[in-house]
Amino acid sequence: METSSLYTFLSLAFLLLAFKIFFSRFKQPKNLPPSPPSIPILGHLHLLKLPLHRTLHFLSQSYGPVFSLSLGSHRVVVVSSAEVAEECCTKNDIVLANRPSTVASRHVGYDSTIVVLNSYSKQWRNLRRICTLEIFSSARLNSFLPVRRDEIKRLLFNLNKRASSSGNDFTKVELKPMFLEMTFNIVVRMLTGKRYFGEDVTDAEEATVFRELMSEIVEYVVSAYPGDYLSILRLFFRNYEKKVSSLSKRSDALLQNLIDKHRNNPRKGSGEERWETVPDYLLSLQEKQPEFYTDEIIKGLIMVIIIAATDTSTLAMEWAMSLLLDHPQSLKRAIEELDSVIGRERFIEETDIARLPFLQNIVLETLRLKPPAPLLIPHMSSKGCIIGGYDVPRQTIVFMNVWSIHRDPKLWDDPKSFKPERFENEDNGQGKLFSFGLGRRACPGANMAQRVIHVALGSLIQGFEWKRISEEGMNMPKGLPLKAMCKAREIKVRNDEH
Repeated sequence: METSSLYTFLSLAFLLLAFKIFFSRFKQPKNLPPSPPSIPILGHLHLLKLPLHRTLHFLSQSYGPVFSLSLGSHRVVVVSSAEVAEECCTKNDIVLANRPSTVASRHVGYDSTIVVLNSYSKQWRNLRRICTLEIFSSARLNSFLPVRRDEIKRLLFNLNKRASSSGNDFTKVELKPMFLEMTFNIVVRMLTGKRYFGEDVTDAEEATVFRELMSEIVEYVVSAYPGDYLSILRLFFRNYEKKVSSLSKRSDALLQNLIDKHRNNPRKGSGEERWETVPDYLLSLQEKQPEFYTDEIIKGLIMVIIIAATDTSTLAMEWAMSLLLDHPQSLKRAIEELDSVIGRERFIEETDIARLPFLQNIVLETLRLKPPAPLLIPHMSSKGCIIGGYDVPRQTIVFMNVWSIHRDPKLWDDPKSFKPERFENEDNGQGKLFSFGLGRRACPGANMAQRVIHVALGSLIQGFEWKRISEEGMNMPKGLPLKAMCKAREIKVRNDEH
């Protein structure tokens, strides 16, 4: 009897959803972007295959730089044109400043109130202001320079230790774990003053739990969940929501413990002198405005900073090294520039970046070919608007396919090739890069990521000789760990720089 009732309920729910989708199409504007043929109820969900940015790129080849999809009960517009993407982030900047709500963002993202998932509102504007003018301001980043410098030196020391064990021979190393350790420690030291990777870890158990939880959060937040697009499918993916709910409770307990420790150990002094870490600063704001700077808001900011800063920098450095190993002439030119501008008596510092144009070009070209977030974070229209000449209804999800834009042959000569020198021209193309987004929803931590990537990459090039493990090359998906052969170069570093 219970089974019969369940089938009846599912059938009625299915019919109601079908009618809702069918009749809603009569209310849509007529000048919608072109769309592939769809199937009832599911729409175009059956077309989506991983990696999603490549699937959407191939669809854009048939349906144009602006096309639409029906994903269950949601309409999606995909933008694969630099000109239209810029229009979205300027002319329609406020209209498209909202974010779609997902199961993961509601559970893990404190009901979508964290800054990257929060829709446009007074709360979001205030959080954005804190990120831009305080946490990631030039003055604040300069104050954390010793942390970045120390972690990069530790990376070099660990590599040198491994290289020295092989004498004058090349040593095989796996780079991604080392990049992850460095970037994670930089961010966590800003937040807690502790190291959670490598040596000098004060609480190994807490560090392990912290790392694993942050990794899980990334996995669930970026994963595609069918129930977000068609609610009836949640009946068949119940395990997903249970896992996300459990993850939310565990991460919340960990972050709460972190801020409680800072609250119970207040710093002496007043004003700017009161804080050395980000939680110290946020708790000082909570004293002034407790109704706004709740513990949930503070925990959400800490989570975003850890995940966004760590993931972006790690991926960019891994791809940069992979591309340089595949293009030894570019690697050789980078070495020559570093030896000419800096020499071999010290390592690169952040103040040197402006004098190393080819190193900057390598980073730009890496971000062009391999953007860390190929589709950025999706936007959602708060009201009807026009995108690329097409009518886009309210509550439409908008994807900007940065991966596709960065491979547009109308914008780039030989777009699939790694050519750092393409940025040497007067019109160097930086305005056509969307790796960190554009407009009011652009990544506020881009400045910090750029500093870490340039100095760490420059230090690796300057301090070591590199070559591929085999002649087959390194042009492979980064789902596989990046391994390379390295040998220390002679850098006569002063004693006070060890």
